[in-house]
Amino acid sequence: MVQIMMGGGPPADKRHLLLPAGLAYAVIIVAGIWSEGFVRAALIEPGDAAATAAAIAANETLFRASVAADMVMALCDVALAVLLYMILKSHGALLALLAMVLRLVQASIIGANLVNQQAALLALGGAGGSEAVALLHLQMQSHGYDLGLVFFGAANIAIAVLILRSGWVPRPLGWLVAAAGLVYLAGSFLRILAPHLSGTFVYAYAVPVVAETSFALWLLAAGFRPRLAAH
Repeated sequence: MVQIMMGGGPPADKRHLLLPAGLAYAVIIVAGIWSEGFVRAALIEPGDAAATAAAIAANETLFRASVAADMVMALCDVALAVLLYMILKSHGALLALLAMVLRLVQASIIGANLVNQQAALLALGGAGGSEAVALLHLQMQSHGYDLGLVFFGAANIAIAVLILRSGWVPRPLGWLVAAAGLVYLAGSFLRILAPHLSGTFVYAYAVPVVAETSFALWLLAAGFRPRLAAH
Protein backbone atom coordinates (compact mmCIF):
# COMPACT_ATOMS: atom_id res chain seq x y z
CA MET A 1 0.00 0.00 0.00
CA VAL A 2 2.82 2.39 0.88
CA GLN A 3 4.53 1.57 -2.41
CA ILE A 4 1.31 2.23 -4.34
CA MET A 5 0.77 5.61 -2.71
CA MET A 6 4.41 6.68 -2.96
CA GLY A 7 4.92 5.39 -6.50
CA GLY A 8 8.24 4.22 -7.86
CA GLY A 9 10.08 7.33 -6.76
CA PRO A 10 10.60 10.62 -8.61
CA PRO A 11 13.47 11.13 -11.06
CA ALA A 12 16.51 12.72 -9.45
CA ASP A 13 16.21 15.90 -11.54
CA LYS A 14 12.63 16.49 -10.30
CA ARG A 15 13.07 15.92 -6.57
CA HIS A 16 14.10 19.47 -5.68
CA LEU A 17 10.85 20.78 -7.22
CA LEU A 18 8.45 18.53 -5.30
CA LEU A 19 8.69 20.17 -1.88
CA PRO A 20 8.08 23.75 -3.07
CA ALA A 21 5.22 22.46 -5.22
CA GLY A 22 3.71 20.69 -2.21
CA LEU A 23 4.11 23.78 -0.02
CA ALA A 24 2.49 26.02 -2.64
CA TYR A 25 -0.36 23.52 -3.02
CA ALA A 26 -0.86 23.36 0.75
CA VAL A 27 -1.09 27.16 0.98
CA ILE A 28 -3.61 27.21 -1.89
CA ILE A 29 -5.82 24.61 -0.19
CA VAL A 30 -5.73 26.21 3.25
CA ALA A 31 -6.17 29.78 2.00
CA GLY A 32 -8.90 28.83 -0.47
CA ILE A 33 -10.97 26.73 1.92
CA TRP A 34 -10.66 29.28 4.72
CA SER A 35 -11.51 32.28 2.56
CA GLU A 36 -14.35 30.78 0.52
CA GLY A 37 -15.63 28.03 2.79
CA PHE A 38 -15.49 29.78 6.14
CA VAL A 39 -15.29 33.56 5.83
CA ARG A 40 -17.48 34.35 2.83
CA ALA A 41 -19.86 31.47 3.55
CA ALA A 42 -20.39 32.88 7.04
CA LEU A 43 -20.72 36.55 6.10
CA ILE A 44 -22.68 36.51 2.84
CA GLU A 45 -26.44 35.88 3.01
CA PRO A 46 -27.66 35.18 -0.54
CA GLY A 47 -30.63 37.39 -1.37
CA ASP A 48 -30.34 39.43 1.86
CA ALA A 49 -28.32 42.58 1.21
CA ALA A 50 -28.99 44.10 4.63
CA ALA A 51 -27.87 41.01 6.57
CA THR A 52 -24.76 40.67 4.38
CA ALA A 53 -23.86 44.34 4.86
CA ALA A 54 -24.32 44.05 8.63
CA ALA A 55 -22.16 40.90 8.81
CA ILE A 56 -19.35 42.47 6.77
CA ALA A 57 -19.49 45.70 8.78
CA ALA A 58 -19.20 43.73 12.02
CA ASN A 59 -16.31 41.62 10.65
CA GLU A 60 -14.58 43.97 8.21
CA THR A 61 -11.07 42.97 9.29
CA LEU A 62 -11.93 39.30 8.75
CA PHE A 63 -13.42 40.07 5.33
CA ARG A 64 -10.31 42.00 4.31
CA ALA A 65 -8.15 39.12 5.55
CA SER A 66 -10.07 36.79 3.25
CA VAL A 67 -9.23 39.08 0.31
CA ALA A 68 -5.56 38.94 1.32
CA ALA A 69 -5.77 35.14 1.56
CA ASP A 70 -7.16 35.02 -1.97
CA MET A 71 -4.26 37.19 -3.16
CA VAL A 72 -1.78 34.77 -1.60
CA MET A 73 -3.66 31.84 -3.12
CA ALA A 74 -3.47 33.39 -6.60
CA LEU A 75 0.27 34.02 -6.23
CA CYS A 76 0.84 30.42 -5.12
CA ASP A 77 -1.30 29.20 -8.03
CA VAL A 78 1.05 30.95 -10.46
CA ALA A 79 4.07 29.38 -8.76
CA LEU A 80 2.46 25.93 -8.71
CA ALA A 81 1.51 26.17 -12.39
CA VAL A 82 5.17 26.69 -13.31
CA LEU A 83 6.44 24.03 -10.89
CA LEU A 84 4.02 21.35 -12.15
CA TYR A 85 5.04 22.19 -15.71
CA MET A 86 8.69 21.65 -14.81
CA ILE A 87 7.89 18.43 -12.95
CA LEU A 88 5.69 16.84 -15.61
CA LYS A 89 6.81 18.29 -18.95
CA SER A 90 8.96 15.26 -19.81
CA HIS A 91 5.74 13.20 -20.01
CA GLY A 92 4.17 15.46 -22.64
CA ALA A 93 5.57 18.95 -23.21
CA LEU A 94 2.54 20.33 -25.07
CA LEU A 95 0.05 18.89 -22.57
CA ALA A 96 2.12 20.20 -19.65
CA LEU A 97 2.25 23.63 -21.30
CA LEU A 98 -1.52 23.54 -21.83
CA ALA A 99 -2.08 22.64 -18.17
CA MET A 100 0.19 25.50 -17.06
CA VAL A 101 -1.57 28.05 -19.29
CA LEU A 102 -5.02 26.91 -18.16
CA ARG A 103 -4.00 27.21 -14.51
CA LEU A 104 -2.50 30.66 -15.14
CA VAL A 105 -5.76 31.77 -16.77
CA GLN A 106 -7.63 30.57 -13.70
CA ALA A 107 -5.23 32.46 -11.42
CA SER A 108 -5.68 35.59 -13.54
CA ILE A 109 -9.46 35.37 -13.30
CA ILE A 110 -9.35 34.88 -9.53
CA GLY A 111 -6.90 37.76 -9.16
CA ALA A 112 -8.97 40.13 -11.30
CA ASN A 113 -12.13 38.95 -9.56
CA LEU A 114 -10.84 40.26 -6.23
CA VAL A 115 -11.85 43.71 -7.50
CA ASN A 116 -15.46 42.68 -6.84
CA GLN A 117 -14.71 42.14 -3.16
CA GLN A 118 -13.02 45.51 -2.94
CA ALA A 119 -15.94 47.07 -4.80
CA ALA A 120 -18.32 45.59 -2.22
CA LEU A 121 -16.36 47.28 0.55
CA LEU A 122 -16.39 50.57 -1.35
CA ALA A 123 -20.13 50.29 -1.94
CA LEU A 124 -20.70 49.85 1.79
CA GLY A 125 -18.40 52.71 2.77
CA GLY A 126 -19.54 56.25 3.41
CA ALA A 127 -22.94 57.76 4.02
CA GLY A 128 -24.19 56.93 0.54
CA GLY A 129 -23.27 53.26 0.74
CA SER A 130 -25.47 50.82 -1.15
CA GLU A 131 -26.13 47.41 0.36
CA ALA A 132 -27.73 46.14 -2.85
CA VAL A 133 -24.71 47.16 -4.96
CA ALA A 134 -22.37 45.49 -2.47
CA LEU A 135 -24.32 42.22 -2.64
CA LEU A 136 -24.33 42.40 -6.45
CA HIS A 137 -20.53 42.66 -6.49
CA LEU A 138 -20.27 39.71 -4.12
CA GLN A 139 -22.56 37.67 -6.37
CA MET A 140 -20.38 38.67 -9.35
CA GLN A 141 -17.35 37.50 -7.37
CA SER A 142 -18.99 34.12 -6.79
CA HIS A 143 -19.80 33.70 -10.47
CA GLY A 144 -16.30 34.84 -11.42
CA TYR A 145 -14.87 32.19 -9.12
CA ASP A 146 -16.90 29.54 -10.94
CA LEU A 147 -15.68 30.88 -14.28
CA GLY A 148 -12.09 30.43 -13.12
CA LEU A 149 -12.86 26.86 -12.10
CA VAL A 150 -13.73 25.99 -15.71
CA PHE A 151 -10.09 26.56 -16.65
CA PHE A 152 -8.89 24.93 -13.45
CA GLY A 153 -11.00 21.84 -14.13
CA ALA A 154 -9.53 21.51 -17.62
CA ALA A 155 -6.03 21.98 -16.19
CA ASN A 156 -6.65 19.18 -13.68
CA ILE A 157 -7.66 16.77 -16.44
CA ALA A 158 -4.45 17.59 -18.34
CA ILE A 159 -2.40 17.11 -15.16
CA ALA A 160 -4.16 13.80 -14.52
CA VAL A 161 -3.13 12.49 -17.94
CA LEU A 162 0.48 13.51 -17.26
CA ILE A 163 0.39 11.80 -13.86
CA LEU A 164 -0.93 8.59 -15.42
CA ARG A 165 1.78 8.72 -18.07
CA SER A 166 4.60 9.38 -15.61
CA GLY A 167 4.99 5.93 -14.09
CA TRP A 168 6.37 7.40 -10.87
CA VAL A 169 3.49 9.48 -9.55
CA PRO A 170 0.93 7.09 -8.01
CA ARG A 171 -1.79 6.24 -10.52
CA PRO A 172 -4.61 6.57 -7.96
CA LEU A 173 -3.65 10.24 -7.67
CA GLY A 174 -4.07 10.60 -11.42
CA TRP A 175 -7.60 9.25 -11.32
CA LEU A 176 -8.47 11.40 -8.31
CA VAL A 177 -7.19 14.56 -10.01
CA ALA A 178 -9.15 13.65 -13.16
CA ALA A 179 -12.31 13.21 -11.09
CA ALA A 180 -11.69 16.58 -9.44
CA GLY A 181 -11.37 18.22 -12.84
CA LEU A 182 -14.68 16.75 -13.97
CA VAL A 183 -16.40 17.96 -10.78
CA TYR A 184 -15.09 21.49 -11.28
CA LEU A 185 -16.25 21.54 -14.91
CA ALA A 186 -19.66 20.08 -14.10
CA GLY A 187 -20.22 22.44 -11.18
CA SER A 188 -19.33 25.56 -13.15
CA PHE A 189 -21.48 24.64 -16.15
CA LEU A 190 -24.38 23.74 -13.85
CA ARG A 191 -24.13 27.21 -12.29
CA ILE A 192 -24.69 28.68 -15.76
CA LEU A 193 -27.04 26.18 -17.40
CA ALA A 194 -29.06 24.82 -14.46
CA PRO A 195 -28.48 26.97 -11.36
CA HIS A 196 -31.37 25.29 -9.55
CA LEU A 197 -29.24 22.12 -9.37
CA SER A 198 -26.17 23.83 -7.93
CA GLY A 199 -27.33 23.47 -4.35
CA THR A 200 -27.43 19.67 -4.45
CA PHE A 201 -24.24 19.40 -6.50
CA VAL A 202 -22.20 21.19 -3.82
CA TYR A 203 -21.56 17.87 -2.04
CA ALA A 204 -19.59 16.66 -5.08
CA TYR A 205 -16.88 19.18 -4.23
CA ALA A 206 -15.72 16.75 -1.54
CA VAL A 207 -14.00 14.90 -4.41
CA PRO A 208 -11.69 17.82 -5.31
CA VAL A 209 -10.92 18.40 -1.63
CA VAL A 210 -9.79 14.79 -1.25
CA ALA A 211 -7.95 14.77 -4.59
CA GLU A 212 -6.06 18.02 -4.14
CA THR A 213 -5.22 17.35 -0.51
CA SER A 214 -3.90 13.89 -1.43
CA PHE A 215 -1.79 15.30 -4.27
CA ALA A 216 -0.40 18.07 -2.06
CA LEU A 217 0.47 15.61 0.72
CA TRP A 218 2.16 13.28 -1.77
CA LEU A 219 4.24 16.15 -3.16
CA LEU A 220 5.25 17.14 0.37
CA ALA A 221 6.10 13.56 1.37
CA ALA A 222 8.03 12.88 -1.83
CA GLY A 223 9.86 16.18 -1.44
CA PHE A 224 10.77 15.57 2.20
CA ARG A 225 11.99 11.97 1.73
CA PRO A 226 15.36 12.82 0.14
CA ARG A 227 15.97 15.49 2.78
CA LEU A 228 15.17 13.10 5.62
CA ALA A 229 17.34 10.40 4.05
CA ALA A 230 20.23 12.86 3.82
CA HIS A 231 20.10 13.32 7.57
